[in-house]
Amino acid sequence: MATDKPPRTVVGESDLRHLRNHSSDHLGTESVPDGRVLVIYTGGTIGMTRNDVGVLVPKANAIVKNLRKYPHMHDEEYATARFGSMGPLVLPLTATDSRRVVYNVLEYSPLCDSSNMTMDDWIRIANDIKQAYEHFDGFVVLHGTDTLSYTASALSFMLENLGKIVIITGSQVPIFDTRSDGLDNFLSSLIIAANYNIPEVCVYFGTNLMRGNRTSKISATAFNAFDSPNFPPLAKANIKIEVDYRVIFRSCSLTKFHVHASLNRNVGLLRIFPSITTHLVKAFLQPPIEGVVLQTYGAGNVPLNREDMINEFNEASKRGIIIVNITQCATGCVSGMYEPGKQLEEAGVISGFDMTPEAALTKLAYVLSKKEWDTETKRKIMQTNLRGELTSGRPPFLQDLDLVEAVARSLRISSTTEIVELGTILFPAMLNAAVIARDVVKLEMLRGYGADISQRNTDGRTALHIACCEGDLNVVQCLLRMGASVHIKDRFDRTPLIDAVEYDHYDIIKVLMQCGAHLHGSGYLIGEKMCAAAAVGNLKRLKSYDYANADLSQIEFSGRTPLHCAALHNKTQAIKFLLKHGVSADCKDKIGQTPLDLAKAAGSTEAVSLLSELEPTKNSVKTAR
Repeated sequence: MATDKPPRTVVGESDLRHLRNHSSDHLGTESVPDGRVLVIYTGGTIGMTRNDVGVLVPKANAIVKNLRKYPHMHDEEYATARFGSMGPLVLPLTATDSRRVVYNVLEYSPLCDSSNMTMDDWIRIANDIKQAYEHFDGFVVLHGTDTLSYTASALSFMLENLGKIVIITGSQVPIFDTRSDGLDNFLSSLIIAANYNIPEVCVYFGTNLMRGNRTSKISATAFNAFDSPNFPPLAKANIKIEVDYRVIFRSCSLTKFHVHASLNRNVGLLRIFPSITTHLVKAFLQPPIEGVVLQTYGAGNVPLNREDMINEFNEASKRGIIIVNITQCATGCVSGMYEPGKQLEEAGVISGFDMTPEAALTKLAYVLSKKEWDTETKRKIMQTNLRGELTSGRPPFLQDLDLVEAVARSLRISSTTEIVELGTILFPAMLNAAVIARDVVKLEMLRGYGADISQRNTDGRTALHIACCEGDLNVVQCLLRMGASVHIKDRFDRTPLIDAVEYDHYDIIKVLMQCGAHLHGSGYLIGEKMCAAAAVGNLKRLKSYDYANADLSQIEFSGRTPLHCAALHNKTQAIKFLLKHGVSADCKDKIGQTPLDLAKAAGSTEAVSLLSELEPTKNSVKTAR
């Protein structure tokens, strides 16, 4: 967290509970909602400082201390008034911002130079994201540049069914130097992570947001140090941040976010070069090696006159070693158009299409660690597009927007910018109309025409928001199978889950939870809503919150739980429900009263009878702070 205390390498449960409960504090009535970002600072040039002789070195706790001094990275006056002097960092709010960016920094100890990064570090980052996943809208990982693309590629596979954005960034020059690329990279990453629903592991560098498993470092000195050679940027951050939602990869499975915290380390990269010896190839393919990324010439070629080498690949494949063929070229892909490529296929070498070396190696480590798959399944998965890492069979773009273009022609619009803007108006309206009409066929057609299924209308609401209000389970499931995000917040800070809860659609709540939805925002505000339901005896609403995995003992601002309110207003059915679900009758509010005390004071006879029957708990009585 953002403090001057010694750094921790995990996010504590007590810290996350405090963050949830105090996310609004005494400024909770502010009209601009928060965008919460967790920054994981692993090390690298971006946070280094110069020592007495001018050499760049990592320094523990320096980054947060220095960020607090930068007015464009931290609104000290606002943050101190809301969170106290050692609370999270907060970006200044501009007139055009729809969300105020609040970010916590988790600093690793010791800080790690990227050249020292290992698979253990990737697992550590993935597990920290898992632990903090429900408490933040997005994640930024500050990382050294040398192995940044390896980390981004690995995380893209390890973070299964990802529904929130993870951005890996760094810099060529430290953020605290006078002339640095780090400041823009970090600032832009924070803004994108807090405001945009791009459920991918990305790399941000220069002005481009790129798919992480499509990137490679191309320069040791240029500020534009990374490129995505075979895939366009997901977004460009110039005066405006322009996101190309058509190319975003979305998980279409009805399962929740999961971290696969295991990788097979017996993998390697073998680059073909002139006069490479058979002995070297044979030695490379010996145990314990289980997977090899083979970097060949051009479109996947090896020397035609090297039958000895081909035989070694053939023998290794028969032993169960998976060999993936990718090109040494920066752009393009392997294909079977030349005879040498065909020879490799016949020897059991599989195509890696247009994967980068970083993506191919980390994917191989991920796939080989899946013990539930046999070798043939693993070979097929290596050639399957799991996270947008490869292009196979067809271009990675959806159909041309001919529907929008037809409307544009009728309106005599020819500007590309105006056509794109027209699509942002038409598609949400048509998607929402199809949802209300319960027309899943039309939803499929609109997606085929290029509609982003999670595109927002002017109120920031998506088709899934509307479907969760309408209550048609079939439409909700259809949208989720098409990749609709369960985490998008509208302008009122409501997610689809909140809509389902407040319309008491139990089946839809269960499906959303299955897909990784969770309650967002201040615990106090959620407690206030549950208390209101308990006060009027609204069992349906309390059950909705229970299905949404809410803490039914959650206090509101006065320290009262739903049981306090049910007791005060003599709502016996609500009392029975809450007690059945383990809510403590001993919790005291801010003036030291238990639910039984309130029931007695209000003359709630039935409530007094119910609560008086309870035996005192063995634990000490809790008092709301």
